[in-house]
Amino acid sequence: MNTIGIDVGCKELVVVIMVNGKARKAKSFDNTPSGHQTIIQSFKKLKGETRVCIEATGVYHFDLAVALSRADGIEVMVINPKAAHNFAKVLMRRSKTDAIDAENLAIYAEMMPFEAWERPANECISLRAIARRIAALGKQKTQTKNQLHALESTLETPKLVIEQTKDLINILEEHIKVLRDSALVLIRQNEELEQAYALITGIKGIAQASAVQILSELMILPKDMTARQWVAHAGLDPRIFDSGSSVSKKPRISKVGNKYIRQALYMPALVASRFDPNIKGYYHHLIDDNGLKKVQAVCAVMRKLLHAIHGMLRTNKEFDGARFYTLPVCTNS
Repeated sequence: MNTIGIDVGCKELVVVIMVNGKARKAKSFDNTPSGHQTIIQSFKKLKGETRVCIEATGVYHFDLAVALSRADGIEVMVINPKAAHNFAKVLMRRSKTDAIDAENLAIYAEMMPFEAWERPANECISLRAIARRIAALGKQKTQTKNQLHALESTLETPKLVIEQTKDLINILEEHIKVLRDSALVLIRQNEELEQAYALITGIKGIAQASAVQILSELMILPKDMTARQWVAHAGLDPRIFDSGSSVSKKPRISKVGNKYIRQALYMPALVASRFDPNIKGYYHHLIDDNGLKKVQAVCAVMRKLLHAIHGMLRTNKEFDGARFYTLPVCTNS
């Protein structure tokens, strides 16, 4: 039995292989598709069964986990960072390095019950790639529109430059449309995706474009994640900065997480805060009664929307505004 621990960083992967209970020297690989294939090829040279343990580290572990799960003869387990942290305490490690963390994960795979990671459906993985490409092209389109506005504000810009800039905007819009149509086809091909799409588009503010972006990021997450873990994964959890008796800053969202979820929820939160009675009531309650600024209230709505979507997808129930926020009863005296 070969047990392997991989410490995942944004750019580097540190690998420790244990054979018959003995750890080999740690090796480093690039956290890139080519680096993943190099790791897989090195694992295939090992004799016997191979089990790999990695820690869920935001967005950086996912592509590696997918690549490992698709390789023949390799089983992969993805564990909660808190479990890895507590296991290191049990081992009474005095030092902390990437190599030591990787060895801890290899020991974890050897000693603890092995729970194989369940790879998301191929449609979900493809949907994420398409949605992120749409997001990138959307950002480029916005930048190009801003450039066009600047170019048209002066008479010195040649007509050819303006025409080509407009053509580029049209091309980007066409590419976005093709990708979005492709995303909708993928959604219709997967029953779980189609059902989730129907549910979340029932929320005012979440239309076709937003639904594609939201589902592409949420449907690849582990099924056992709680709503609070979703919020933390999205970086919408509050970050408290308090030190001693003199330093106390106002809480802000951490932004340590998946930026694509935050970007996808922003516009739906704005629209819902205007047109859905219960969400609008919650938004104004935060401003009028709790003294939040408008941008803080929007972030709070985003966070609560994520909680609502989590509940909807788990229970297969439509959005209930009264559960989101109960409007105060007006009484005439």
